[in-house]
Amino acid sequence: MAAVVDEDVILKTELDRAVANILSQYAGRSEQLPPRDVLERQVLERLILLKIQVAQAQGTGVRVTDQEVDQAIGSIAQSNKLSIDQLRQQLARDGSSYTDFRTSIRDELLVQRLRQRFAQTRVSVSDAEIDAALKAQANTGTQYHLAHILIALPEGATPEQIATAQKKVDGVKTLIAKGEMDFNAAAVRYSDSPNALEGGDLGWRSLDEIPAAFGEMMKSMKAGEVTDPIRGPSGFQLLKLVEVRDASQSGPQMVTQYHARHVLVRINDTTTEAQAKAKAETLRARIAGGAKFEDVVKESSEDLGTQGKGGDLGWFTQDEFGPEFGGAVAALADNEVSQPIHTTAGYHIVQRLGTRQSDVADQSKRAQVQETIGRRKLEEEWNRFLREKRGEAYVDFRVGKAADASQPGTETTVPAKPAGG
Repeated sequence: MAAVVDEDVILKTELDRAVANILSQYAGRSEQLPPRDVLERQVLERLILLKIQVAQAQGTGVRVTDQEVDQAIGSIAQSNKLSIDQLRQQLARDGSSYTDFRTSIRDELLVQRLRQRFAQTRVSVSDAEIDAALKAQANTGTQYHLAHILIALPEGATPEQIATAQKKVDGVKTLIAKGEMDFNAAAVRYSDSPNALEGGDLGWRSLDEIPAAFGEMMKSMKAGEVTDPIRGPSGFQLLKLVEVRDASQSGPQMVTQYHARHVLVRINDTTTEAQAKAKAETLRARIAGGAKFEDVVKESSEDLGTQGKGGDLGWFTQDEFGPEFGGAVAALADNEVSQPIHTTAGYHIVQRLGTRQSDVADQSKRAQVQETIGRRKLEEEWNRFLREKRGEAYVDFRVGKAADASQPGTETTVPAKPAGG
């Protein structure tokens, strides 16, 4: 056993398997990884956070069906050009069981759903914020590829904790500045961020995705430069500007839009999947037999948002309501009625009413800005939420130095001045 997390456990085999996955990802680049005990601590902390999130999801009613797990595994197999049997064989060759793989996929889906629900209830972006961001962009599409190292501080940190963190982040910056450790390796070894094992990579960000104070710094930095330590709400950070690019769009952005209406039969606590499918097939037969679509919507649709409009969904792009729904609509002819379509919402009967080509450049830019601002807000709120839940959780370490430490899982020894410096 590697650790106890509230009412769950992390087995030593789970930890070993997760560490082996990291080692395989860094094959040929093992010099970027920290010593084995530090790597195990990083991986174990990631597993602890996963257990906490899964428990939170299950405790708040988030559910994932077996069919959804099967669909996710099917997509993974397809993307790797494998059949399900070939995927099973590949897992066996890698020393993993198919059962463990299914469990890990289910956990990932639960965490995704939890995060989506969190975003819906905790994060909002106003029109004023979008307008301000569009104005600030001033027709520039500059994006910044960033990486960071976080030296975390708890809520209400004491002066001693702040001083220790300051000393640690200064030491990390010195190691990087002197070339004794590259940024990615330092992130893997010292960062307290959930993306530490990815070298602290934050991906590409536009200015509206970067806090204002950091954004001003980015404008004056060159690719490869690292900031001095920055005190933020989560602790001390080092930011690296990896690359800069111009992602501005020019000219019209034409997309195919579809106009459709639907009847929805939901799957819930009182209606099983088989019952919902049977009801949807009955409704489809009624429409095929001559019943008016809008009458069937009025009598039977469980989408209250469109029921009063005859099930009308308006104009939308293929991916707007998910791949299953969009793919089925795209395959229909105008005025054709679909067979029951299964999505996460339930079973739909859809009639495609028309198609058109539309220039959505302005609409797309506005939606993109809304998404990027929302993503930035979600990241801040979600990380704060995870820190709160991690602090509240009962965690008993059974392996490594943390098993005997009063503050398990935290590496605090970084030389303020590197040896020989």
